[in-house]
Formats: sequence, C-alpha cells, structure tokens
Amino acid sequence: MPIEIRPIHTLSDFVQVEDVQREVWRDSETQIVPRHLINVTAHSGGAVIGAFDQERLVGFVYSFIGTDEHAPRRPALAHLKHCSHMLAVLPEYRGHDLGYRLKLAQCEFVRRQGIRLVTWTFDPLESKNARLNITRLGAVATTYIEDAYGEMDDGLNAGLPSDRLQAEWWITSTRVRERLEGGRAALDLAAYMQVDAPIVNASSIAPDDGLARPPEALRSATGMFALVEIPHDFQTLKAYDGVLGRAWRFNVREAFNMLFAAGYMVTDFIAEHHEGRARSFYALVPRDG
Repeated sequence: MPIEIRPIHTLSDFVQVEDVQREVWRDSETQIVPRHLINVTAHSGGAVIGAFDQERLVGFVYSFIGTDEHAPRRPALAHLKHCSHMLAVLPEYRGHDLGYRLKLAQCEFVRRQGIRLVTWTFDPLESKNARLNITRLGAVATTYIEDAYGEMDDGLNAGLPSDRLQAEWWITSTRVRERLEGGRAALDLAAYMQVDAPIVNASSIAPDDGLARPPEALRSATGMFALVEIPHDFQTLKAYDGVLGRAWRFNVREAFNMLFAAGYMVTDFIAEHHEGRARSFYALVPRDG
C-alpha cells in the first residue's frame, strides 16, 4: 500500500510522533518534543504532517510560526515565517523520498497561510541533508550558528559541537519553484572548475587510512564563486576517527564564517566523483552578485 502524506490531528498520532523521535534520535530522551507541545502546535497554526503506512506513522515534519529576525522593520504579516524544527523518517523507510514529500506538503501548508519563508537548521557536515535542502528544495543559507543546541547526546551528534547552517526556504520564489518543478538543475563541479572557483578547504587523503583530511589553512575567495568541501560520508568518518571528525567540524566552521563575513551565500550543493573519489561541496556566490 502506498505511503499517505497527511496532517496529524489525533492524540494517538501525537503519541506516534514521540515514538518516531525515539527511534530516530536514540539514546537521547532530552531531544524528544513531547506530545502535548505537538498537540498545541498542530492546533495553533503549526504544521504537523505525517507519512503513514496504513495507520502506522513512519515519518513526520513539524514546524511552527515565528518571525524573521533579519527584517525587523517589515510589517507583522510580512515578518512571519515557519520555523521547521524536525523532519524524521524511520530507518527502514528511508531511500523512498519521504523526506522530500513531507517538505512539499509543508510547503503547500505554509503557502496557504500566506507565509513566504520557512527556516530550519541542519548539520553542515551531513551530505544527504545538504543535498535535500539546497539542491532539491532550493533553500539557500547565509547564517552559520556555532554550537546551536549546546551539547547533544544522541547517536548522530554526540562528541561534537552542534554547529548548524540555517536554511532559508523562500517558497514563493522563482528559484524554489524552478527547483521543485525540475526547471533549474544544479551545476556540476566541472562548471565551477571552468570559472576557477576556489575550493577554500580542499581535502587530501591520508595514506595510512584513506580518510579525507581538511587542510591546515584556508584559501581566500574573492571572485563570483567559492566552494566549501565536507566529507562525503561524515558519520562513517567520525565513527572511525572521532578526532578527525572534530577537525572537520572546526575547519568547516572557519570556512563558512570567513565566506559569510565576506558576503557570500550558499546556493548549491554538489556530490560527485572528483580526482578518483567521492567528494561533496557547497557552492557559494556573493549575496549582491
């Protein structure tokens, strides 16, 4: 039976939202949003949308109304946004585009409210999340938040500062519409190489373990494009070498802080083979460019 995407309204389904959180963010009860808060959100203009395999909840997206701090002088209605706090899919249901379908349902929900912007945070070192958020959904990023949530003890985040990029999803923009409709494809790495876009933190491979290592120093960027590299599979790298995982965290933090301070913004994400190995890059352009 196909997976149904629909809003969540019942108490029994709010309990299932808790259950999905516990399965996805294991070993961290402090990360769980309780059912009573989800209930209030769902009945107060927030979006709580589920993916259901018959009556079983297998994934959800959860957002609430907030305000855009970057434009405090705008009128109240133009100042509103949705803060997308959680997107989760059970492990056995991943790889079937449910995350993408949930975000599309969220987009339509928010658009019907007359709100233009959805924001959320994501770990900049997670290649799969970057591909969904930037490449497929058409979000951009201009803000890097160091240790956004403090110490986190779940399996995905334990042992590292909880640095995050903030995705800005302008759902009524031409850019987003073209990405969702397939009319605006992301450029490949060769296109950026042809215009001499610098990789500000190009990795190298260590001969002893074959793991990608960040450089000791960053390259500067002054042109129309810049690239920031991240490990292609960060969780595997971190599990093998936690010290190296931390090195990548601080290297990527430095790269984004440098580029955002210089006026760049993230507009694309590339994951492909380059120089004989799988590699992943954020592409940035000047905000006024």
